[in-house]
Amino acid sequence: MAEETSSDTKQIGISKIYVKDFSFESPKAPDVFRSNEWSPQTDLNLRSSHKPVEGDETMHEVVLTITVEAKQEDQTMFLAEVQQAGLFQIDGYDDEEFRAIVGSFCPNILFPYAREAIASTVQRGGFPEFVLQPINFDALYMQSRQAAAQQQAETAEKH
Repeated sequence: MAEETSSDTKQIGISKIYVKDFSFESPKAPDVFRSNEWSPQTDLNLRSSHKPVEGDETMHEVVLTITVEAKQEDQTMFLAEVQQAGLFQIDGYDDEEFRAIVGSFCPNILFPYAREAIASTVQRGGFPEFVLQPINFDALYMQSRQAAAQQQAETAEKH
């Protein structure tokens, strides 16, 4: 029987989860609280990124950035943005598996922390409870891969 080497072992570990950056603005305060009517339009923007940690090829920082803007009658009521980050040890995966891990698995781990940070800060800002609905990062990852493949095919057609 052959011995298993460390290069044959697939490994994912969470070393640290932390807030990298956070901002909250309520530009219309305190006037925004004078109205009893609260029916804002909210815009949600999210993105994730990753980079290797210098000095350790298996350690990667993944950052999930979520921006929420609530507007009422074209006026910003609040704007919240969090960069929820994590250090993940990822080893033994091929390129496609690695991209899926940092593009879907890691953001799935980070999302509940980001959701809680936004919800509690919005409430502390004097606004009603704001709960982000679950996000299917697997589907978003697949959509981004399909869009990249389509863009690459269109670029190849032009040349």
